[in-house]
Amino acid sequence: MLKSDQRNFVTLAHGRFVSNEVWRACKAGCSEASGKKTLARSQALARLAPPGGVYGYDLEFHVGLRRFRDRRQREEVCAELLDKRGIALSTGEESKLAARFIEHLEALHWKRAPQLAQALRSDGGYLMNIDATGEDGRGTTFVAYDSWRHWVLGAWKLSTERTDLVLPRIRQVAQAFGPPSAIMRDLGRAMIEAADTLVRELKRRIPIFGCHSHFLRDVGKDLLRDLHDQIRLRLRHHGLRSQLRALVRRLGREVSAKLPAGRKGVEYWAKSAIEHVLPTGAAGLVAVRALAQWAVDYAQEGDGRGLPFDRPYLDFYRRCRTVRRAADAFLRKPGGDTRVRKELSRLARLFDPVMQDPAFPKTAAKLVRRAALFDQLRQALRLNPKATATPRKVLTPKQALVELQDIRQAMERFEQNLRRRRPARGPAQDERQAIDIVLDHLERHGNSLWGHAIALPKEAGGGIRLSERTNNALEGFFRRMKQGERRRSGRKVLTYDFEHLPAGAALVANLDRPDYVKILCGSIDRLPQAFAELDAERQQAAAASQQETDVECEVLSSSMPLVDRALVRSDNLRACILAAAQSRAPAVALCSR
Repeated sequence: MLKSDQRNFVTLAHGRFVSNEVWRACKAGCSEASGKKTLARSQALARLAPPGGVYGYDLEFHVGLRRFRDRRQREEVCAELLDKRGIALSTGEESKLAARFIEHLEALHWKRAPQLAQALRSDGGYLMNIDATGEDGRGTTFVAYDSWRHWVLGAWKLSTERTDLVLPRIRQVAQAFGPPSAIMRDLGRAMIEAADTLVRELKRRIPIFGCHSHFLRDVGKDLLRDLHDQIRLRLRHHGLRSQLRALVRRLGREVSAKLPAGRKGVEYWAKSAIEHVLPTGAAGLVAVRALAQWAVDYAQEGDGRGLPFDRPYLDFYRRCRTVRRAADAFLRKPGGDTRVRKELSRLARLFDPVMQDPAFPKTAAKLVRRAALFDQLRQALRLNPKATATPRKVLTPKQALVELQDIRQAMERFEQNLRRRRPARGPAQDERQAIDIVLDHLERHGNSLWGHAIALPKEAGGGIRLSERTNNALEGFFRRMKQGERRRSGRKVLTYDFEHLPAGAALVANLDRPDYVKILCGSIDRLPQAFAELDAERQQAAAASQQETDVECEVLSSSMPLVDRALVRSDNLRACILAAAQSRAPAVALCSR
């Protein structure tokens, strides 16, 4: 017996307790290769908590799941542990346990990579979806995702989306899980160059797909953004929206006591009105207020996907014209309530500066023509959200392949039609430019839009497997991730949260996949034990670094990482620079060259 040692523990199973461990050494003086004595210590305690740690693996597991899977706030997790388990945990310790959980999960994920790769090979490979997300250009998280099994294969923090930062990450995925059957990426330059470089390095015929949804969005923005921005800036110049809202608030205050009855009167009038005559009294004022509200509620014209799928300011301009014409129709009728007519005239005058602005009709007409061209492209690609809002029936592989062929033929016919109708010269300059934009995108990205039937190897049963046409699987994963963070933080803008969210938090989503969990640790309840075994192996092979799966160090970029900001904005560095700048050291003579 060499010595005894007391140690504090806090575990989910046993609560707080103090252990008394006896250290034993070999009587014969056996030693390890390093010359240290061979010690025998308690294996039961080693399975409870990390070496030198107080908090157990099971507590770490519980905190990590509640924080990153259930999206609970720190205070919620601590309060739950105190109420249900009698374990008092500070928010700082909760954060440390959550970070330790992510570190263990990442290490275990890469350790099980050979077994995970074997499962992917049994499927005939995997479809690598790659993309990055962040908030306001900060906290960028890059993820490699298998959309066939819905596994996160890897996640990393990047300072910015750039080829020399993306390439090492997808190279690491290919080394760990084998070459992908195909790669799905967006149309950003970094993703295109990184995917092309990886395929050249692997020396395999791996199809690279451009996301149809990103393609459609890029074409639409190039077609519509400039004209849409012109309408937006002109409307902002006239301040129409703020004036309409002010009118709505003023009328709401004036008829606040009679507002419920006035709404009912307007509902009855809207159902039964035959002639263009507004109701009188409070109902008439509420009707004028409703006209202004209808103009401001232009966002309802779209489907919520933003430009180019929605053209909100064009819709606003159209509604303004509609309300102005309706006001003329109501004012042409003689008689009626004098006060209502006065407020209606005031509402009509608000629209007059916009209606008399000569910039609007020409710009709106161009935007409408270009929007029609974009909608034709959208129809050919069959990516119409309104048309696909109803659930589609599940297609067999043969039916899906036929549908893909139909879409490709429709796109070929659309391209041929564009080339025929493109005016070579003449006054139709805007139409010519619009068609050239679409044709240019088709020329640059057309090769990546097709070939989604992927041949499977014979050892996986042969045949083909169809790839998705979009990167929506990964986009949906990012959307759920952000929804969970908004629930946890209570903030709509996630700039701060994504900067501090570890990249490995994306791997927590894999714990909802039974096939992944079975390979990782057998069952979710055995994850704490797997963490303990991982630490034991690390301790035995101290020479093996836990960074063995890391990639090259990130090069500097224009985006300032969080750790750099802490240094650059420190008071000490500022004081050092200012002191040096204000010193009276002799000036350095510059070479005339």
